[in-house]
Amino acid sequence: MKADRLSAGLIQALLLLNALFMLTPIAVMGLSAFKTNAELFASPMALPEAFSLDNLRTIFRETSFLLYLGNSVLITAASVAVLLVFATMASYAMARYAFRGRETLLLLFLAGLMVPLKLAIIPLFVQLDWLGLIDSRPGLVLVYVAMGLPSAIFILTGFLRALPGELEEAARIEGASEARVLWQIMLPLARPALIIAGIQNAVPIWNDFFFPLVFLTTDRLKTLPQGLTVFMGEFNTDWGVLFAGLTLSALPITLCYILLSKQFIAGLTQGAVK
Repeated sequence: MKADRLSAGLIQALLLLNALFMLTPIAVMGLSAFKTNAELFASPMALPEAFSLDNLRTIFRETSFLLYLGNSVLITAASVAVLLVFATMASYAMARYAFRGRETLLLLFLAGLMVPLKLAIIPLFVQLDWLGLIDSRPGLVLVYVAMGLPSAIFILTGFLRALPGELEEAARIEGASEARVLWQIMLPLARPALIIAGIQNAVPIWNDFFFPLVFLTTDRLKTLPQGLTVFMGEFNTDWGVLFAGLTLSALPITLCYILLSKQFIAGLTQGAVK
């Protein structure tokens, strides 16, 4: 009993220490959004002398932050939506239907987990240029969909395979079409897996700097990670404004995760049980 309590105490201590390491940089970033450059250099870890909103006013009045924010929201939402639609259809076919070459097809999809899409940046650029999608949102969305399909299919296929087949059989006996079985019966049960796949892909898409840098050149199309670099001058940088922009850019995806955390945890635990 004492050994179990000691083990549980050590685990809790490690979790608290990990939380401290993870939250400290976020707290420093958030506090720095209310400091001037002089305060930042004098006492970077201290509380602001006065919680001034000047940096936030500068963000909204003198920069294109709202434009970059809108681009990030649009591209992330479109990418995740298209990704989940295609991943759901492919996963359902491979999880619930028996056909020749099913396992081989699944392995081909999963092979995408082992090959980073950034390695194919040159042929990808040539292909998008041939399609006329360079410097466009649809082109970037297609790249993100291709990047996220392997992981989404991996998650959804395993989850859908674990669902009982009696549900489908009962629906088909009642005359339900295959599309209705998928959208009205199976998908509600697979909602935790959909949320896991969505969050897992939304976070890297929201934070991605590389692909927008390569494929977007027009300022009005830039996403937040790329747009925030505009706040850094060649000879001088207003670090308070930059930290304010970083803090605001982290809020949407953080709030999204908080709102969906129960479903996210439920999906993880259900997957563990199954």
